[in-house]
Amino acid sequence: MNIVITGASKGIGKAIAQTLAIKGHHLFITSRNEGDLDLLKQDLQQQHANIHVHYYPCDVSQKDQLQTLSKCILSVFREVHVLINNAGIFLPGNISDEPDGHLEMIMRTNFESAYHLTRMLLPNMLHRNNGHIINMCSIASLQAYPGGSSYGISKFALLGFSRCLREELKTTGIKVTAIMPGATWSDSWKGVDLPQERLMLADDVASAVAGLLELSPSAVVEELIMRPQLGDL
Repeated sequence: MNIVITGASKGIGKAIAQTLAIKGHHLFITSRNEGDLDLLKQDLQQQHANIHVHYYPCDVSQKDQLQTLSKCILSVFREVHVLINNAGIFLPGNISDEPDGHLEMIMRTNFESAYHLTRMLLPNMLHRNNGHIINMCSIASLQAYPGGSSYGISKFALLGFSRCLREELKTTGIKVTAIMPGATWSDSWKGVDLPQERLMLADDVASAVAGLLELSPSAVVEELIMRPQLGDL
C-alpha cells in the first residue's frame, strides 16, 4: 500500500514508519525537519530494499505548505491508500493565562492540518471508493485536565472531525479510525524521571496501526483507546 504519514520523523510517527516499512508498504513521510526526514528515508531504504520512501518537509500548521505537500504526494503516488494524520504539538497552559495566539497555533497544527490534508487527498480515495484515514487523537480527546487546555481542545476537535468523517464516508468504502493513546515515550516525555514501563512505547501504537491495516474491507476499528497498563499519568 501507499501510505502518507505526517509528523513522521520522531516519536510515534517514526515508529509507525519503521513498522510499516517492515510490512513492505511504500511511504511518503513529512515533518518540518528535512535532515531528519532524509536520515529516516536512508535508514528505511537500506533495511528494506523492496519499498519506496518519499519525503517532503512541511510545516503542517501552514495551509499553503499543505497544498504544496498534497501536490507532491499525488505526483509520486498515483493512489493514496492510507493517510495517517499524526503531526501534533503540545504546549502547556491554561485558558485563563496562556499567551495570546497559543490556541490558534495548537489548533492549526493538531486539528486544522488533518482537516485540510484530508480534504486535499480525499478525492483520490473517493475516485476509487477505497482508502483509510487514521487520525492520531489522544486520551486528552476524552478527558480534560488542567495545564493542557488548548491541547485538549484541539484533540477534542480532532476526535469530533473523525466521528463526522466516519459518518460521511461510511458507504464509500473509505475507513476512518481515531486512535487515542495515553502517555507514550516520545520527545514530549524526554528526561522525565519515570520507570520505562510506566509509559507505553511508540512501537506499541505503531503495532496497533499495522493491525488496523490488516483487517478485511468489511471491518473497521472506529476508535481505539490505548493506555499504559498502570493507567494514565
